[in-house]
Amino acid sequence: MTADSPRPAATTTSRATDRPGDASPFALGLLLRQAHWRAAAVMSEALRPLGIELRHFAVLIVLVDRGPTVQRDLAAATGTDKAGIMRVVDDLERKGLAVRKSVPGDRRVRAVEITPQGVELFDAAHAGAGPLAESLVTDLAPGERELLTDLLTRFAYPVDGEA
Repeated sequence: MTADSPRPAATTTSRATDRPGDASPFALGLLLRQAHWRAAAVMSEALRPLGIELRHFAVLIVLVDRGPTVQRDLAAATGTDKAGIMRVVDDLERKGLAVRKSVPGDRRVRAVEITPQGVELFDAAHAGAGPLAESLVTDLAPGERELLTDLLTRFAYPVDGEA
């Protein structure tokens, strides 16, 4: 480059990193991803003694909340693809935690239903997860846990329904 040629303008765009305090447009997403990984690791530890993974528990949550649910709706509710939800439901059936049942009026569609054994495991998971869940928020000041929950709820479920 000669002295006469213009120099490229210095870029002021922040580059995404996963460091705290990152000012890039991706910072919030990266921070949420890190928080998810930390929470998922802790909750996976709570589920390990029960012989299930977080992906199994996510389906059980939907079944407890909604009752019998068709697989395509389970996939949508858990953010899983069709093949993935089939594997999870297969695992739950093998473990006796859920069953597939025919849907009246449409022989091609099957709904997944939690079994009594699935409900017992679901309840046991909640009991065992309490202390581990508390460990996630030990560094928060009084009232911050509630504030964090409120902010994340509003972020995940905007009032106007936009994603």
